[in-house]
Amino acid sequence: MIVITNPFFIENEIQIIHSLFEEGLSLLHIRKPDFSKSEMTDFIQQIKTEFRDQIVLHHYHFLAENFGINRFHFSENERKNNSAFPARFSKSCRYNYSTSTHSVEDFNSLKNDFDYAFLSPVFKSISKENYMPKTDLFEEIKSRTNYKTKMIALGGIDVQNIQKTLENGFDNVALLGSIWNNENPVKQFKLCLQIAQSYFL
Repeated sequence: MIVITNPFFIENEIQIIHSLFEEGLSLLHIRKPDFSKSEMTDFIQQIKTEFRDQIVLHHYHFLAENFGINRFHFSENERKNNSAFPARFSKSCRYNYSTSTHSVEDFNSLKNDFDYAFLSPVFKSISKENYMPKTDLFEEIKSRTNYKTKMIALGGIDVQNIQKTLENGFDNVALLGSIWNNENPVKQFKLCLQIAQSYFL
C-alpha cells in the first residue's frame, strides 16, 4: 500500500512515518512542494536508513543518490513538459518511476517508462476542498488498454471504499487524506491495509 505525505507540516510526522513502515507500508511518496532543498534534505535525513529504499521523491530528485533512493515521481506537468524525461532517467538504470494521470485516456497513453501511475480523483478528496471526480472513473477504466503500468487509485480513498475500488479494476490504492486527517494515522492505516490484504488473499 502507498501513502503520500501531507504537503504541510504534521506534528510527529517522522515518528508516524516510522510506525507506518513498521506496520507494513510499502512505499512512502514524499510530496512537500513548498520545501526548500535544505528542508527536504533534513526531512529525509530523519527517516531511518532501513526505510529509504521505500521512499519515492516528488521533488529534488538530485538528492536521491545521497540517500540511496531509487524511486522518482513525476507530476503530469513534468511528464508532459520536461523534454529531459525519460532520457535523463534511463529505464535501463536501477530506477523506478511513477507519475500522475487524471483520465483513463491519459493513463492509456503512458509509455512503458512508468511502473505505476496514480489515477485521480476517484472519489471526493479528503485533503483538498471541492476536489472531486468529473466523471465516473469506474466506468472509464473499462476502456483501459495499458496493463504494463499499474493503475493506482487516488483521491478520497478510505476504509469505506477500498474494497469497491479494487473490485472495480484498480491494481492498488494510495492514501493521503484518510491517513493525515485522522486522529490516529497509524490505526487508520492498519485498518486500510487489512481491507486491501483481505482482497488480495
